[in-house]
Amino acid sequence: MQQDLFVKICGITNLDDALHAVRCKADAIGFVFYERSERYITPDQALAITARLPDHVSKVGVFVNATQRHVEETVRKVHLSAVQLYGNEGPDDLIGYDANVIKAFRVKPEFDVEVLRNYIVDAFLLDAHAESKYGGTGRTFDWNIAVRAKEYGRIILSGGLTPENIEDAVRFVQPYGVDVSSGVEREPGKKDAKRVQDFIARAKGIPLYYNKSGEDYG
Repeated sequence: MQQDLFVKICGITNLDDALHAVRCKADAIGFVFYERSERYITPDQALAITARLPDHVSKVGVFVNATQRHVEETVRKVHLSAVQLYGNEGPDDLIGYDANVIKAFRVKPEFDVEVLRNYIVDAFLLDAHAESKYGGTGRTFDWNIAVRAKEYGRIILSGGLTPENIEDAVRFVQPYGVDVSSGVEREPGKKDAKRVQDFIARAKGIPLYYNKSGEDYG
C-alpha cells in the first residue's frame, strides 16, 4: 500500500515563506521557539503567521528543554497542532500535552535506537548531532540508524537534507516524513523559494510503500 510522505518546512520566520511552502504542498510548518536559534520567532510573531494558514496544514512548535507549562501556554496562544521537543525529556515527561508530540533526538554514530522503545509519542524526529546546536545543522547522519529506528514508531528524517539529496534519502529510509530547514534557505530564517519548491516536489515524487502487516517496507 502506498503512503503519502509527510513534509515539514521548519525554521519559518515570516508569512511569505510560510504561504509559499503551503502552495508547494508542505504538510507542516515549523516555528522555532528557542531563543538561541538563528531562526527564533516569538509566539506573537508565530500567531500572526498561523492565523493565515489553512487548517489542514500542521503548525509545529520546536522547543529545547522548555518546561511543560511554557510549551502548553505557547500551544494555546499560537494554536499549534504539534510540539517537537529537543532536550532531556524522559518518557514520563511527554504525557499530558494537548497537541501531538514529536520527540527529537540528535543522532551520534553510537546512537542506540533501543531507547525509542521507552517513548509513547506520535513520531520521532532524528537529526544530526552538533554540539550546542538543535536543528538547522546542515549535517547528515548515518541513515541506516533511521531505518533501524522505524521498528519503534513513525520516523521523521532530518539533518542535512537538501533538494539534491532528498530523493536518495527517501528511497533509502522510506520514512514517515522529512523535515528541512537550512537546506532550503538563502540565509538563516529566510527561505529560497525555488529550493523549497524543488525539495517538496522531489520528496513527494518518491513512492513509499507499506507491506501487508502495516510496517514500513524500506
